[in-house]
Amino acid sequence: MLRTFFPHGAAALGNRVAIIGTIMVACLGVLCGAVRADLIEFLGGSKLEGKVSKIDKEARTVTIDAEISGRTLNRTYPYDKIHAVTLGEKRYVLNEKAGASSSTSPEPSKTKSSGESSAGTTKAPADVGGRLNRTRTVVEKQIEDQGRAPPDWFDDTPLDYPQTLDLAWPEPVQGGWNNQKNVGQYLWDIVNPNETRWRGGIKFMHHLLTVHQKDEAKRQRVMQSLAGMYFRFFQDYARAAFWWRKTGVQAGDPEAVSLAECYWRLGNKQMASELLKTRTVRAEAIKLWGDMGDLKQALEMADLAGPNFVKQGVSPGPVFLYAGDACRLAGRYSDAIRYYRKVVDESSNLKGRVDQNKKRAAEAIETIRLFETFDVKKIRDGTFRAASLGYEGDIEVEVTVRNQRIEDVKVVQHKEKQFYSALTDVPQQILRKQSVKGVDATSRATITAEAVLNATAKALGQAK
Repeated sequence: MLRTFFPHGAAALGNRVAIIGTIMVACLGVLCGAVRADLIEFLGGSKLEGKVSKIDKEARTVTIDAEISGRTLNRTYPYDKIHAVTLGEKRYVLNEKAGASSSTSPEPSKTKSSGESSAGTTKAPADVGGRLNRTRTVVEKQIEDQGRAPPDWFDDTPLDYPQTLDLAWPEPVQGGWNNQKNVGQYLWDIVNPNETRWRGGIKFMHHLLTVHQKDEAKRQRVMQSLAGMYFRFFQDYARAAFWWRKTGVQAGDPEAVSLAECYWRLGNKQMASELLKTRTVRAEAIKLWGDMGDLKQALEMADLAGPNFVKQGVSPGPVFLYAGDACRLAGRYSDAIRYYRKVVDESSNLKGRVDQNKKRAAEAIETIRLFETFDVKKIRDGTFRAASLGYEGDIEVEVTVRNQRIEDVKVVQHKEKQFYSALTDVPQQILRKQSVKGVDATSRATITAEAVLNATAKALGQAK
């Protein structure tokens, strides 16, 4: 059961994080010649070593700097995915694994928070996917508190942008494409595809809020961009929700699906559902209904939207691809194939990326067999490569298997530009689950994420 906010051991854990960089590195590094890595143990059985840099008790997250796919990346994980955290020699258990107990768990808290039992531990989550079923009041407080405070890295991030940029950000764009002049093009070309610029990009947008503090229309545009960046770059759902709410997002608006996902990821499915239940059908909503475990709602929306798209001369490919993905996530493979075939068989006279959608659907059908028969105990040792079609071209993945375990999944070649966290998030999910089953594609880079998943399934198919 989930230990609420590291009960009883919270202060000690927080202090450990605060001093670990100064005392352990300075003293142990000198006296012993080495510093023991911190360790996160996930509920799915996988482990991640690195340097824990932050324990955020309000956001209920743990942040660690770890080497992933040959790069040192800063990653944040919610409490509800973690079994235990080890800092130095001290181990803290956050969630008991099913059917197990731990003698190293910190003592229960003497005070109870909302949702706790009389024993001082949180009740089993009632929501899909093991997410906490948190009250509206708790979620809105987190959004407000966290949204008003800058990220912990904000002050240390320099304000660095081309001085040639026109900060007036005129629309429509004046002249041709110039990512050193137009703010939107600078974000699209320079910031979005480069992870090292994500923090600086957010700092820049906060600067624009100050520049346009007397121009409400410009502030609205900046706040919408800022919300999307927190959402896509860092899955910082509280801050993303804060800024989208500042713009007045309502059901039916283009950003409503993303705001709904923020509510769900923060622990309140009801808040998400209220935004999704609208007559305005968006393909992305089908994916989110599926991710939230409401397959019936997802398929009803797809069956309604698909024919309407065709009547308008627009390809329903994205609608049926999302429906197929939702079925695949739920393990209903025959239904997934049925929806994928709708894409393969659709007319080529419709508007949209018809040919690309057909290829993606065909690959999804091909990999369904691999999902159905996948068993980590039946894969042999070795390193295997395979590719699958992404948004800009093929994405090649390399998978290493050792002792009936998936040891590593890394993207070794791609042409994607707006990939956000898909290239790292999907491999991390596969490693945690030790399976390709039940992995949800990263939002706002769904095509890329699905390609990574399909390529991994193909590679593992070679390992059988």
